[in-house]
Amino acid sequence: MPPTTALLVVDMQNATVAMAHRAAGTVAAIAGLSERARAAGVPVVTVRQQDAGMVPGSEDWRVVPELAPREPVVDKTTPDSFLGTDLDVVLAARGVTEVIVTGFATEVCVDTTARQALSRGYDLVVVADGHTTSVRTAADTDLVPADRSIAQYNAVYRAIGRPGRRIRVRAAADVDFGAPEGARDLRPA
Repeated sequence: MPPTTALLVVDMQNATVAMAHRAAGTVAAIAGLSERARAAGVPVVTVRQQDAGMVPGSEDWRVVPELAPREPVVDKTTPDSFLGTDLDVVLAARGVTEVIVTGFATEVCVDTTARQALSRGYDLVVVADGHTTSVRTAADTDLVPADRSIAQYNAVYRAIGRPGRRIRVRAAADVDFGAPEGARDLRPA
């Protein structure tokens, strides 16, 4: 049975994008994906973080204007977009069997959400140029440089296996929402 897909946009809020590595490029990649998904009838589910620094209703908490949500919005309080939220319900109501994951931060919320999607039975597409992490400064000596961190997680998802699940890493330009059902296995990134 061909997958029914949803695009997940994780934590692309004013506060996170302000500290994001290659923010403009990541926002542009996700905006393009969102537009193409909507045109193909694929749901775009926006996930927003709520915490002491991103209080609901505040400017920091709002999703960046380029990615303003039109479809379901799921609010979360942990790195796991499924934990304590209705994300599973939102996806099940639409018959989703595959999620395309994008957003901030690569090694925290994006990775946790992607792994939880696999654990919950979803097939997974990680958009190689559609997730990012924080800008690194000279004081961040204990962190892997941002480009290397993003590349490392893309490599992990290219190599990771999960019985019964399809896991793929694709560049945003290679995600084709309009291909006929069953023919949507995208080119390797």
